[in-house]
Amino acid sequence: MLNQPSSPPPKPIAEVWRPELVALPHLTFGRRLVRAFLHGFSRLLAFVTMRATVTGLENFPTYGPALVVINQLGDADSVLLLATLPFRSPIEAIGKIELYDHWFVGPLFRAYGVIWVHRGQPDRKAIRAALDALAEGRLVTLAPEGRQSVIGGLEEGNDGAAFLALKSGAPIVPVAMTGVENSNIYGHMKRLRRATVTLSVGKPFFLQEHADRQKMIREGTRQIMESLANLLPESYRGKYK
Repeated sequence: MLNQPSSPPPKPIAEVWRPELVALPHLTFGRRLVRAFLHGFSRLLAFVTMRATVTGLENFPTYGPALVVINQLGDADSVLLLATLPFRSPIEAIGKIELYDHWFVGPLFRAYGVIWVHRGQPDRKAIRAALDALAEGRLVTLAPEGRQSVIGGLEEGNDGAAFLALKSGAPIVPVAMTGVENSNIYGHMKRLRRATVTLSVGKPFFLQEHADRQKMIREGTRQIMESLANLLPESYRGKYK
């Protein structure tokens, strides 16, 4: 686990503005093949680099719509997710726009098809795409923290996940991971050893609506983050101990 700085830096704001790239991916035959390949490749990569303990997989929905919320610790998050979660219903991921042109991750994300988002500001096109995905019965995965944790545990959650859940009426499925920090994964890879990681799936739940909209979203964000904290050891709970 990372050392916890006394005062974490502010949440990132998008470095570029490219709204023309934000859209709900079309589920073409070619894209379905790419996704199936990436699921299989992730299973192989996870088997080679990780020793995973998975609990609560029976809680993961067979079909959408559902909002899958995760904690974010390192680059291996997406590998462990793709390697572990059932490949039954289309799973849409939300990714930061800065990765679109990344030399390695960019082509993979573009081939998979992600909903690009501009962090740190209201991105109406990304919100609309995510809501459309849920309306079509897809699963949407996002990290409420908005970045890889810099405190070694849960950071304060952003309100986007709560807004989507309340607007769509979709259930929330918390998925919490440990051991996927870059220092742990890459450190073990250098020694040709597998890193010990865990993935826990919590029971789906719905957010309750209230008359006060802002209070409703704040309370929803708290519920979402606490659902993740309840799946984590105390040392990983960060702001939600």
